[in-house]
Amino acid sequence: MRTVIVILAAAALVAACQLSPDRPPVETVDELDLDRFMGDWYVIANIPTPPEKGAHNAVESYQRLADDKIGVTFAFNEDSFDGERKTMTPTGFVSDESNAIWGMRFIWPFRADSRVLYVGDAYRTTLIGRQKRDYLWIMARQPELSEDTLQRLIQIAADRGYDTRRIQRVPQRW
Repeated sequence: MRTVIVILAAAALVAACQLSPDRPPVETVDELDLDRFMGDWYVIANIPTPPEKGAHNAVESYQRLADDKIGVTFAFNEDSFDGERKTMTPTGFVSDESNAIWGMRFIWPFRADSRVLYVGDAYRTTLIGRQKRDYLWIMARQPELSEDTLQRLIQIAADRGYDTRRIQRVPQRW
């Protein structure tokens, strides 16, 4: 049964990958240094996908597998800090020269749209989103951000066309 739920969730993500014809392309970073981007990112806030609603201690980790291939591990506790630890392991495929647009494969052969919208100068904060502007992840190298920094990142998301009323904080306690 659990496998069926994962397959259905992934299929819903893939179905949502269609580009919206009424919106201009979402602005991404001009150039992403993939090696600096690799490693652990704590999810501070998001517009969650269905499987990650209620996530606690969410962390996304990236590992370079090849020039254009990224191993991804997304892990979180379900519904509470003591909830069951869930893990997803899609593969990212870099699909543009800036390294900012990826296809995330949860189930072969489908790839979900994923875009690096912003990365801080020191690669300490980032915004990951999608062309459809339906999901968003505000992430940092540490499990906490100052309120000023979080609000600045939310404003960047608003400037990129996201409905920031949908953003939810992800509880982090380590």
